[in-house]
Amino acid sequence: MLGLQYFSFDELWSPWFFFFMTALVILYFYLAGPWKEKHAPQEPKVTGLQKTMFVSGMVFLYLALGGPLQLLGHMMFTFHMVNMSLAYLIAPPLLLLGIPAYMWRRFFRASFWSKLGWTMHPIFTLVFFNMIFSVYHVPDIHDYVMLHFTIHRIFYLVLFITSMMMWWQIACPVPEWNRLTDLRKMAYIFASGMLLTPACALIIFSGSTMYATYSDPDVWAKAMGYCIGGGNASLLLSKFSGPSFFNLLSSPAEDQQLGGIVMKLVQELMYGCILAYVFFQWYKKEHGDAKDDEIPDNGALN
Repeated sequence: MLGLQYFSFDELWSPWFFFFMTALVILYFYLAGPWKEKHAPQEPKVTGLQKTMFVSGMVFLYLALGGPLQLLGHMMFTFHMVNMSLAYLIAPPLLLLGIPAYMWRRFFRASFWSKLGWTMHPIFTLVFFNMIFSVYHVPDIHDYVMLHFTIHRIFYLVLFITSMMMWWQIACPVPEWNRLTDLRKMAYIFASGMLLTPACALIIFSGSTMYATYSDPDVWAKAMGYCIGGGNASLLLSKFSGPSFFNLLSSPAEDQQLGGIVMKLVQELMYGCILAYVFFQWYKKEHGDAKDDEIPDNGALN
């Protein structure tokens, strides 16, 4: 029904990207195991939870940017928004929390990183990611990016880097680099959700189809040609002469609205979970401090 049977194994699973992601996972386990025992034995052991979060983040990232979901994201706007959610809202915090602090310290210990410290200001990262994400979904810009292979890759890389920068403020894995208190993190999460809302609302409540990539067969075929390595537009259209992605929903407009709803729901769910986690961390600290204050000092009893 989804039309994936028309595509080859390479087009569906992006083997080179899969091997690249697998190599990164292998490198992670080497750094968390043999390398750590030899070069950083004093550092805390990498926990099973951290390993699970890292691998989960890599799987989500692969599915969104290289697996069948990535191909479906070129066929339906709904799947495009699923991929956006996986790659930029779910995978980044999992990767940040899955990579132990000593790895981050080693990676950023070079002196030239200090010259880029201004880019990690919380306000800058908050505005920059949400601005890039919102600008990307301006119809003319979105269609242009989808129709130009190199720009498409660069834009997605920039989106991923800026999403990591934004999530760093909330899920900072290195305690001494944490810039925000728990209360400010809660405000930061709320602000990020608010900044993302206009783009989602514009997509959901638009009365017409906004993106030619998902409504015009010729534009779609050209975009797919770049996606799968230069396919001929007429050949792609002939493959979908029967049931096609245009028939999965009653209209491209409904597909567009559903995509906006999916994005907003995932954003609210993810931000809600993180907000709850940060709140309970803050509450535990405050409650713990209050209990400590109630414990009488031993010296005062003597």
